[in-house]
Amino acid sequence: MMDATVSAKTEPENSVVSREAWRDARLKLLELEKEETRLRDKVRAARQALPWVKVDKDYTFDTQTGAKSLHDLFEGRSQLLVYHFMLGPDWDEGCIGCSFFCDHIEGALPHLNNHDVTWVAVSRAPLSKIEAYRHRMDWNFPWVSSFGSDFNYDYDVSFSAEDQASGSVEYNYRKVPADQIADEEHGMSSFYRNAEGEIFHTYSTYARGGEEVCGTLMLLDRAPLGRNETSTMSFLKRHDEYDQKPGAAAASSCCH
Repeated sequence: MMDATVSAKTEPENSVVSREAWRDARLKLLELEKEETRLRDKVRAARQALPWVKVDKDYTFDTQTGAKSLHDLFEGRSQLLVYHFMLGPDWDEGCIGCSFFCDHIEGALPHLNNHDVTWVAVSRAPLSKIEAYRHRMDWNFPWVSSFGSDFNYDYDVSFSAEDQASGSVEYNYRKVPADQIADEEHGMSSFYRNAEGEIFHTYSTYARGGEEVCGTLMLLDRAPLGRNETSTMSFLKRHDEYDQKPGAAAASSCCH
């Protein structure tokens, strides 16, 4: 079934030219693409060169095999990627945008693990809610609960009633008006564990910072109509909702 957002779009107005003229235009675009690649390499190098912060605080997570520490989440590897998945204690289902992001993860896990990297999703919802939503989405990646822990608050993806009452909260390294942000937000954080067992926070990204991980977006960027959005990721639904009957309420991404 074609998504209503896509079917409602007007026909594109690109000019139609000869093959030779198209090649000339493509070569100009290629120069921009090469510039983008060089800039991406520069950004990646700067990211790897960031200073680190030692993690001295103890955190406890509820998992399918019992309580675990942040140290345990590494599963014996030296690097840990944490995806801050928007699923709060009183939510009945996970964020649409976070669900879209995590649809891209399972195929990458063997490659990450072989490269000494562990990946895990963390949400503040109790484990029972996480497991219910995981079952619905048919996912098998590691996903743990930080309920009762300061972890989400310390990494600026959860905001208390007091935070919100103050009028603004810290998200994506800037102050955001509290009425423009949810009580749970998304992001991704990176950690390193050395041979002595010390843990360091090396990187966190929020908002659109993890967009390149979503291969579907990168593919759409190369499709004739691109992302075909009316707002950021407005075309998204959970992967089990695309076959909803006509007239069903359209979903939007709570990540944006």
